Amino acid sequence: MQNPYQQPTESGGLYRPPPFEAPREPDAGRGRTGRKRLVVGIGAVTALAVAAAATGVALGARENRHRASAAAAAQAADPTKPLVAGWKTVINPKHGTAFDVPPGWEVLEPQIFSGHVDDKDSEKLIIGHSAPAFYKSKWCSVDGDGDGQVVDVRLANTGTKGAGGAKDPADIAVKEAPTWVYAAYTQPDKSVVTSDKPVVYTTKSGVKGSYVKARSSGVPRSDRCAGDGQAIVFGFRNSRGDLVSWDFYGRTGVPGAVDDALIMRILSTVRLAGEPQDPGTGP
Repeated sequence: MQNPYQQPTESGGLYRPPPFEAPREPDAGRGRTGRKRLVVGIGAVTALAVAAAATGVALGARENRHRASAAAAAQAADPTKPLVAGWKTVINPKHGTAFDVPPGWEVLEPQIFSGHVDDKDSEKLIIGHSAPAFYKSKWCSVDGDGDGQVVDVRLANTGTKGAGGAKDPADIAVKEAPTWVYAAYTQPDKSVVTSDKPVVYTTKSGVKGSYVKARSSGVPRSDRCAGDGQAIVFGFRNSRGDLVSWDFYGRTGVPGAVDDALIMRILSTVRLAGEPQDPGTGP
């Protein structure tokens, strides 16, 4: 395992998540260890359109379409049907993606945006996704910054997002997995975040991509909700060839934490769900 923030970029500097401006919303709050959390309607976020380019993009999209059709024709025809009996389907029509979560999870509307902002600048979004599903959304409650506002902290969160600007599916996973851990659990300390190398992976429906696991170790218990967390990000292409990602992040080392086996089972259900509504780099 290695600290992903010590990897030099092509320009020679350390990796920093790209700046993403979003207005402060009434529902914005602080998550664990005072981490600021943002949950807003997707209309409040401005996405920059990106032109899909080159033969590799088209081939990757075509391959995923063909694999999805061959491996799961029934699900491709009806992506709202869960691949796991009794589970719930989460659809993101903006990106043309779907996945399933267990029945105890809370599935939010597709237009809902969930993310984390910088602790030092509440107008700066670090990372976020749309069409989220929460696990135990009131797992812990805390007044993280002592301002008198008690915030409910969820145990786990999953969703999908656009990944314009990434080079390929592995590049998405390498950059986003540690960013979720940092944004949700370790700000302002990046030294406690480590991540694995990308792993090539194919979902049940035949969608090919790469995933990366990242986690923190040694986050100070600044309040009763604070502590370590992990993230898994799977980068892939939708039917139009846009780079997108499925994201999971959650607390670790606490009773009821989502284990790796369940995370991977959820990941295995990621699939394409029709033509994406509109392109963009944002969530």
